[in-house]
Amino acid sequence: MEPESTKFIEQGVLTLSHEDWDLARKRTDIIAPLAALETVGHQAADEAAQELGVSRRQIYFLIRRFREGTGLLTDLAPKRSSGGKGKGRLPETVESIIRELIRKQFMKKQKPTIAKLYKHIKKECKVKGLSVPARNSVALRIKQLNPAQVIRAREGTDAARSLQSAGDTPPKITSILEQVQIDHTVIDLIIVDERDRQPIGRPYLTIAIDVFSRCIVGMLVTLEPPSTVSVGLCLAHMVCDKRPWLEQLQLEVDWPMSGKPRSLYLDNAAEFKSEALRRGCELHGISLNYRPPGKPHYGGIIERLIGIMMEEVHDLPGTTFSNPEERGEYDSEKMAAMTLHELERWLTLAVAYYHGDTHDNDLKEPPTKRWAKGIETSGTIPAVSNVKAFMVDFLPIIRRTLTRTGFAIDHIHYFANALKPLIARRNKQTPKFLIRRDPRDISRIWVLDTDSQNYLEIPYRSMENPAITLWEQRQAVKRLREQGRDQIDEVSLFRMIDQMRTIVRDAQKATKKRRRNNERLKHLNDSTKKYEPAMPPEPCQTEIKPAEPFNEIEEW
Repeated sequence: MEPESTKFIEQGVLTLSHEDWDLARKRTDIIAPLAALETVGHQAADEAAQELGVSRRQIYFLIRRFREGTGLLTDLAPKRSSGGKGKGRLPETVESIIRELIRKQFMKKQKPTIAKLYKHIKKECKVKGLSVPARNSVALRIKQLNPAQVIRAREGTDAARSLQSAGDTPPKITSILEQVQIDHTVIDLIIVDERDRQPIGRPYLTIAIDVFSRCIVGMLVTLEPPSTVSVGLCLAHMVCDKRPWLEQLQLEVDWPMSGKPRSLYLDNAAEFKSEALRRGCELHGISLNYRPPGKPHYGGIIERLIGIMMEEVHDLPGTTFSNPEERGEYDSEKMAAMTLHELERWLTLAVAYYHGDTHDNDLKEPPTKRWAKGIETSGTIPAVSNVKAFMVDFLPIIRRTLTRTGFAIDHIHYFANALKPLIARRNKQTPKFLIRRDPRDISRIWVLDTDSQNYLEIPYRSMENPAITLWEQRQAVKRLREQGRDQIDEVSLFRMIDQMRTIVRDAQKATKKRRRNNERLKHLNDSTKKYEPAMPPEPCQTEIKPAEPFNEIEEW
């Protein structure tokens, strides 16, 4: 597990204005195809310069920035260039060999693999006495090419046509993580709470599948209805190394599939079209694509997967099956026996079995084998090392003014010594600070220091207050309003939350609703530790059964 840190860098997803963000996106659309060329002539550079309103010299400068960049959209943002900071660049002689052999060897109808191309590059570099580039560097150059141009050269014009429009055939996927489909479903199972083993209702599943290999690359099981937070947590699970998570579940299974996808394919639900998701994906170079209206077969892969998973769930005690006719006289609540944690462990084992089985689809081989072939062709897919920083890029955004006592958000005060330099520099012209907050645990927030571009993790000012959810906070405010309280302070708010929790704990026989709410709070048990205010360390530069539509979409 990564070490806890009080701050990490913000890479432009919040600090860039809408104008600068749109300019960075426009620059990327124009510069990326030029950067993939072996040479960029004056005519092409002049055309790009006219479109962007800059000089020819600036176009060549932007091309160099793109080639040396980190792969994020913000590489070409105004005055925010990372410029390949901390990274070396291959010598131009080596770059020239890579470009030439990609054009001559890779862009052919014989469709040679990256492994074969790399052997030619390696041999050519050794003959000329040059340093041999890493295989990942070669794969990166190929990924920067226009996908339509690559498919047109290797498979013909007809194969590339589907990438240029939303026709009647979904685009063909040629590599792992080129496209990942994500969707939600309510699980056909009633679960029980861990204390009384009494029914608390049906949980939700958010799941992500890699289209090329059919491997499940991310999963989230929760009691909360689908929201933008669900999508962000599923993405975080997708990109990180899953071994620490498997150790927490005490499971000895392999789940090696991880990494950032090149594109997400989603339906048109509200949680898939939030500003936080759009900007977070654009920042990390993940394109968002949506199913064309009236073409449900475009999402057939993820819906088929959900159908397979639910068929397996129907064998568990407490299943609700898919419809009342199928359930018959089976008493789902009476037979319910599994907790949310036990269901998560069972689903993880089911995923491991799924990966090793040959399914009735067009692949005719197990997903694990297909993934291994994709790794052999594309090279190792790097996982995200700082999962917390990645997840924060997808959390909901709020804005607040900094006072001498810190921040006040929804009647709760936040403060840490790390804010003192910001308090000392504030004045009447200081704009509101950008803040991220996890609705599942609002005992701390992440505040963006616009000077250092670091996120600061700030806890409660009153350290004796327990960790709570945003749902609890809203319920407490509602009850205080019902009692006629016009002015709500922090003390009365947490006193009400304590009373609400006491009622739940002391109930002789909890109702289903209370048991469900109690289970929602279980993940906060480890978050009630006291925070010691302290100065933060020096900044660290880190980087087939269709799913039924939801009538209730929870927006945080």
